[in-house]
Amino acid sequence: MALPDAVALVDLALKATSAYGRPDLGKRLQATRSRLADPNVRVLIVGEFKQGKSQLVNALVNAPVCPVDDDIATAVPTVVKYAEAAGVTLVRESQSDSGEPLPAQRTEVPIEQLAQYVSEAGNPGNRHQLTYAEVGLPRRLLESGLVLVDTPGVGGLGSSHGAATMGALPRADAVLLVSDAAQEYTAPELEFLAAARQLCPNVACVITKTDLYPHWRRIVELDQGHLRVVGESPRVFPVSSTLRLHALRTEDTALMEESGYVELIHYLQRDVVGHADDLDRRSVSQDVLAVSQQLAASMQSELIAQEDPEKAAGLIEQLKEAKQKADDLRQRSARWQQTLNDGVQDLTSDIEYDLRDRLRSVSREAEHVIDQSDPKDTWDQFTTWFEQQVSQSVTQNFVWTIQRTQYLATQVAEHFSENGSGQLPELNYGQQDFQSELAHLEKPDLEVVGIGSKLFTGVRGGYSGFVMGGMAMGLAGISMLNPLSAGAGLLFGGKTLHDELKRNKQRRQADAKQAMRRHIDDTTFQVGRDVRDMLRQLQRTLRDHFSSVAEEMSTSLADAVMSAQKAVQTVEGGRATRIRDLRAELERIDNMAQRAKALDPVGSQAAFSSGGAALGAGR
Repeated sequence: MALPDAVALVDLALKATSAYGRPDLGKRLQATRSRLADPNVRVLIVGEFKQGKSQLVNALVNAPVCPVDDDIATAVPTVVKYAEAAGVTLVRESQSDSGEPLPAQRTEVPIEQLAQYVSEAGNPGNRHQLTYAEVGLPRRLLESGLVLVDTPGVGGLGSSHGAATMGALPRADAVLLVSDAAQEYTAPELEFLAAARQLCPNVACVITKTDLYPHWRRIVELDQGHLRVVGESPRVFPVSSTLRLHALRTEDTALMEESGYVELIHYLQRDVVGHADDLDRRSVSQDVLAVSQQLAASMQSELIAQEDPEKAAGLIEQLKEAKQKADDLRQRSARWQQTLNDGVQDLTSDIEYDLRDRLRSVSREAEHVIDQSDPKDTWDQFTTWFEQQVSQSVTQNFVWTIQRTQYLATQVAEHFSENGSGQLPELNYGQQDFQSELAHLEKPDLEVVGIGSKLFTGVRGGYSGFVMGGMAMGLAGISMLNPLSAGAGLLFGGKTLHDELKRNKQRRQADAKQAMRRHIDDTTFQVGRDVRDMLRQLQRTLRDHFSSVAEEMSTSLADAVMSAQKAVQTVEGGRATRIRDLRAELERIDNMAQRAKALDPVGSQAAFSSGGAALGAGR
């Protein structure tokens, strides 16, 4: 649920913007109010195939929402959130030809049919084209806004599913990396963890199935050692879903402690949901403080002019200079605008080059692998290896893209803050909740020579060799039917068959390379388009945000100039009354600012002092 103190403060600030005639500031607060109305805290459950992710979700919410069985694997992300009544909604998201998101298609189905849509057995290859399934449950754990996302693990973290999961990480509030106690962490798991930590700082590890493996404590020690070696230090929670569910049925407190879920749930409530609440309070505090500064600007300038009319001329000049600086920020020639436009162009070029370079390396290595084997014998193994290499390259490119965009956004904010408030907006790294998965490598027509074809080729070559040998023997006066002619036939037949098999193998290798190159081209096109769309969205977000801030500053300073000019014209008899009214209004605004500071005592002080510098130029 939304934070009541923050909601009440935003509502109060909205009334103030309406009362003082500042609808432009009201738009900012409406966006803040909308964020508070959607307090969802997304936790991605990720891991390799059959590691206990779905059972972990079931144990957390004490309901069999995610299908679990030895022959069932999750094929579609399952989003579990709070609802007054249990229900399932299937969601299909799509984009127009221009890349704009289309309205999502939402279809409600009985909760008993969930497995038919989210499992590999019921929905092989996601033939229903679902983006995700949304499950609503009336659970106290979820009531605070916690949302659990069970992600597919089919094919491993380096698969196309892994790449899609990686694309959802920047929009996640936390990540739980799930691995069972059967073995220690594998190299792909550690690589995924390192990448996840760069995109989502709040990452924890869960070791499942401790009830099945007596040596689970040793596995936990080894995993913690691996994490220290690679320089990672996330929390590690060994748990048993079976013990948790049994403890819930029998209300056994001791068994619940032994299951390990008590610490995990405390972590989710305190460090994940609690941290998100702190961020919401900080965001509300900064927005309300900024609005308070804008509302107070004109009143403070008028108050100074009313109290000391002799200083009004100098004050008005200072305010005009500050307004001119704010107006300059709105120009396309402003430094922050140039930094943003040039940065996006450079970033697009760099990201596309990095992607092509990575995939070119994969292509060269794949060609070498194909040259060393016959695709008809190794195609399945090659496909698995190749798709993992492509997925890892795309993932590494995506991580680098996010890092570069964050750096660019910080640069733009710094250049804007030279003359104004450089607070960053919430960056959206994709318009869909889950990025589209990478396409699978299409299998070419690998022609295999049958026994009949081999026999025909051998006979044809043998006949030619036998005839040629017999004619040579005939010139020497020897009969055509002799052992030498037969030997020549066998030799030519074997040579012809060998050459034909070699040509067929080379043709299969060429077809395999062609299929591989087409896949590389398709991946480059798909990922390149997604990256360009993401960068365009980033550019629009930063441009609209800082343009709006500059517009607000210009309006506030224009009002301040006008108020100061009116103050000079005030008759002496009404000056005392106007000063008293201004002080009363400023006191109300200051009370609102103090409530905003109380929401975030640490961050608000720095935000207030830096954000008010531009508006306080004439005080």
